[in-house]
Amino acid sequence: MGPLKGMKIVEIGSIGPGPFCAQMLADMGAEIVRIDRRGPSLLSQETKYEILHRNRRSVAVDLKNPEGVKAVLKLISKSEALIEGFRPGVMENLGLGPDVCLQENPKLVYGRMTGWGQDGPMSQAAGHDINYISLSGALHAIGSKGQKPMIPLNLVGDFGGGGMLLALGIMCGVYEANRSGQGQVVDAAMVEGSSALMGMFYGMFAGGLHSNHRGTNMLDGGAHFYDTYETADGKWISIGSIEPQFYALLLKHTGIEDKEYQNQLAFDKWPEWKEEITAIFKTKTRDEWCEIMEGTDVCFAPVLAFDEVMDHPHNKARGTLINYGGVLQPAPAPRFSRTEPEMRYPPPKKGEHNEEALRDWGFQPDEIEALKSSGAI
Repeated sequence: MGPLKGMKIVEIGSIGPGPFCAQMLADMGAEIVRIDRRGPSLLSQETKYEILHRNRRSVAVDLKNPEGVKAVLKLISKSEALIEGFRPGVMENLGLGPDVCLQENPKLVYGRMTGWGQDGPMSQAAGHDINYISLSGALHAIGSKGQKPMIPLNLVGDFGGGGMLLALGIMCGVYEANRSGQGQVVDAAMVEGSSALMGMFYGMFAGGLHSNHRGTNMLDGGAHFYDTYETADGKWISIGSIEPQFYALLLKHTGIEDKEYQNQLAFDKWPEWKEEITAIFKTKTRDEWCEIMEGTDVCFAPVLAFDEVMDHPHNKARGTLINYGGVLQPAPAPRFSRTEPEMRYPPPKKGEHNEEALRDWGFQPDEIEALKSSGAI
């Protein structure tokens, strides 16, 4: 069992970063009950595809029913943390705001996931990942020269700057609560999380090493030694030869003998050199370039599609992906030398574990029957 075995968390069902935060903690062994609302799921007919919901159990609760709210408060009284992802004020209106929950459980770490944060002029506005990373400067920085900003899926806001941020915040809060005996609220905002991910680039910008012009900088595709390139078979490879010794290997394996290239940081030559190296990479297939460069210190990798990742020898050796419940998906990460994470539950249907989970969390049979009779669950 993973390193968080024995930790109990209540997750109020939401979408995107909240479930990802819960998945990360559940993958590490935390016992999480997901409180789902009635109604169809996004993938209601095929819950096995909702990977973000794996490794925890679902209890379907009517949060407009006072008995349902009481039941959730009882679960909260037995938990170390809570995860919620609504707009500010929604949980308070349900009778499950921080004041109520912390009164029920003074050591509770109350994790709140929003895009804009719990206060500020934008806090009540709707938004999605693309909007939050716009405000942090992250979206402006990503894209090709002369082109519009490129959407990095919802990796930067929802997941890296959202769910991961909240998971860190919850673990920090639980650590502190175990020392102080007092819980607190974690206000995780995707604007601030994606801004934190941009810290190095803010530093480079301030130092004159990164400009506001997309696709002209060292790490955004402006450099000929740090980019993706198409191969003869229409596939792609990635090159990241930043350090001089790695750059020298790039020149060697591409057959570039022009001594001008040795002046790696001749920024004015980058566009010309990029055209030339683009033509070179189109002379061979991706597999041929893998034969030449993979495993060397060029800093090289083939750009793999979803249906190719599982078959790469490195991913096979590490077990980077697993087939669980008939669905190819990332394995729990990171890894630990003793407390190995494991897969325990596939993504549940709403309310699949109503009786089982409540019983395991200390509800008596008559309490469960009363909740069913009242329509609370």
